[in-house]
Amino acid sequence: MAYKPPYTVTSKMINIISAIMKQIGRLTSNSGLDNKPQLRRTNKINSIYSSLAIENNALTKNQVRDIINGKLVIGPRRDILEVQNAIKVYDNFLEIKPFTESDLLKYHRIMMESLVEDAGRYRLGQEGVFEGDKVIHLAPPADRVPSLMSDLFDYLNNCEENLFIKSSVFHYEFEFIHPFSDGNGRMGRLWQTCLLASDEEIFSYLPIESIIKERQQQYYDSIALSTTVGNSNIFIEFILDSILETVNRIVEEAGKQGHYQSVQVKKLLQVMNEDYPYTLRELLDLLEMKSRVSFKKNYLDPAINTGLVQMTLPETPSSRNQRYIKKQNNI
Repeated sequence: MAYKPPYTVTSKMINIISAIMKQIGRLTSNSGLDNKPQLRRTNKINSIYSSLAIENNALTKNQVRDIINGKLVIGPRRDILEVQNAIKVYDNFLEIKPFTESDLLKYHRIMMESLVEDAGRYRLGQEGVFEGDKVIHLAPPADRVPSLMSDLFDYLNNCEENLFIKSSVFHYEFEFIHPFSDGNGRMGRLWQTCLLASDEEIFSYLPIESIIKERQQQYYDSIALSTTVGNSNIFIEFILDSILETVNRIVEEAGKQGHYQSVQVKKLLQVMNEDYPYTLRELLDLLEMKSRVSFKKNYLDPAINTGLVQMTLPETPSSRNQRYIKKQNNI
């Protein structure tokens, strides 16, 4: 390895990583996200909404949800296109090869298609980060970008370093280099999550971007301060703490969903056989109910939201071909 970015692994970093791994262990147990499709879906919406909101996309979280569900949304054309492009990327999340520079260019092209003319290619002009008319960060000259990115991927692939540290360093260095004419923020955040998911798939379901959005000014400040001192320690500690907060919240939410089971949900599960796809009408008949509204509100929706019942067509919840299956070992 010819190049290693400047940073020092601190005891604070190690302690945060240890806390993250402890919580990841809890999530990958029986109370984890593997049996909570609704929570995973919500987290995907949060990831896309938050990362684009940081970049001043004006669409609300409900509008993002509607676009994901294939509904018509009225809003700025560019903002809608940003969400549509991001959905294409996140739908193929586990197919991304984050250690390859070619995939970075490939998914930047998808993310920025019809938004910039040079989607999928490194910038040819000077770029920087501005606050009004004030220059916050002036990126390296365009002619240095290919070699800087080559060095960064060399570090990524060859440095014997903890992946939490390495992905955080990549995130900072990526934003420092600012390799594209647009889309650097969303791609940097996406790529760190992809790197983490390459080792622990559960990270593909964690909306780290939501915490970064909440701490948006701290996010920018940590990048600026790291640049000022000449190493990425401040940013690494900030981003690791944001990951820990994300995991803590998901553990808490998963725990709530795992332990909550109403009387109505229990009745529904008792009349369902495992692995049999029921229509809504069949379930109403089994419970001797007539009101679809009451059934969905008090029985079916809570069972789906807690992962106890699965839809056969989760991407189209209102489809006439929708069926509902009880997961094994729910009672």
